[in-house]
Amino acid sequence: MSTATAAAASTSLSPSTRSRSSPSSRILANPRRSLPARLLSSSPSRFPLGPVSAMATPGGSGEAESRKKLLIFDAEEDLAASLAEHTAGLSEKFVAERGAFTVVLSGGSLIKALRKLAEPPYLDAVDWSRWHVFWADERVVPKDHADSNYKLAMDGFLSKVPIPANQVYAMNDTLTSEGAAADYEARLYQLIKNGVVALSPVTGFPKFDLMLLGMGPDGHIASLFPGHPIVHENQKLVTYVEDSPKPPPKRITFTFPVINSSAHIALMVTGAGKAGAVHKTLSGKESSSDLLPVEMVEPQDGEMTWFTDKPAVSMLSSI
Repeated sequence: MSTATAAAASTSLSPSTRSRSSPSSRILANPRRSLPARLLSSSPSRFPLGPVSAMATPGGSGEAESRKKLLIFDAEEDLAASLAEHTAGLSEKFVAERGAFTVVLSGGSLIKALRKLAEPPYLDAVDWSRWHVFWADERVVPKDHADSNYKLAMDGFLSKVPIPANQVYAMNDTLTSEGAAADYEARLYQLIKNGVVALSPVTGFPKFDLMLLGMGPDGHIASLFPGHPIVHENQKLVTYVEDSPKPPPKRITFTFPVINSSAHIALMVTGAGKAGAVHKTLSGKESSSDLLPVEMVEPQDGEMTWFTDKPAVSMLSSI
């Protein structure tokens, strides 16, 4: 028995949630409320999803919650493989449906987790010419600065795959934070007008095909931090912050209406340091008065998948 298989087989589940697990991961459908468990469906693809088991969890019901899935992996290698498969499958789906695939990146460890897309079979099989790449947030620093999310993504992923350079939409690093946010928003409106970026008929905001997000230990996503007034911005597509609690202080970021209008959101959260925020988000005990930014991720016109490891979910008693 492999290490991953042994780890998964030894996972203790309550009688109400016990189910067969795949060797490398298991899936919890609707992590906060109980619903008939179901897996993401997709049309036939060269990148079929591997078999996973589904389990219902305690709580209520609702269509919005049926759009959320929780994947737990024993090893980072398995998570990266699943994330690549998930992304490649969506790429094929949207290229077939609309002739383009709009992908939003974040910073942090997410970029390393995308590494398998730059390897066989995906490197040769994915239609990279149809990809359009954006950033959920960016630090207002030069593109070659160590803090730049653009540099991180370019060094770790984008330089290894043949996406046309004019389809990689980086922040204008010659502008102020306010100017950079306004410029990025204007470019989005132009891409919506050109038909590159879809518009959600439900929200009226841009509908990106895949939003790839990470989460900080404090529950922040993109550059939307707990307690900061910009988390309540509901008109703009892109806003800016000049007093980020995490350096560097000047940043631009997508707003929640844009994030929540995505067709698919993949949220990667790993490590014991994030277990507290995961517990607060998925335990069902939140108060609307003290929501963490990650708790405000609520797909209005799409689906959301959590890609996690065991340390990150270690405080969830029902897992």
